Amino acid sequence: MNINDFFDAMGIKLGVAVAGLMGGILRGLSRRRYTAREIFVSPICGAIAAAYLTEPVLYYLRSINWPLPDVEQSAMNSTAFLVGVCAMWIADIMFDEMTRRFKSGRPPAP
Repeated sequence: MNINDFFDAMGIKLGVAVAGLMGGILRGLSRRRYTAREIFVSPICGAIAAAYLTEPVLYYLRSINWPLPDVEQSAMNSTAFLVGVCAMWIADIMFDEMTRRFKSGRPPAP
């Protein structure tokens, strides 16, 4: 069993995971301050998010007639890269909100 077979068995396209990883690396390197989370977690988070969210995002973009490249692989990889970049921003917002709520002792909003 090679690495492609392993990722296929998990339902992950290797090219999509790599594009998400690169998006996470770009996001981690574009920060003003570097922490362990930006350096190590951003690429991992980007790869995981791209692996599982790229196809639903493409489905949504096609349903609203968003202009996409004609080549399916180009559309998939570019969307995976953008999902990888955005995934850590979304995770940062969620972690900051949870931290702020736990520090203030407020219950989470419904």
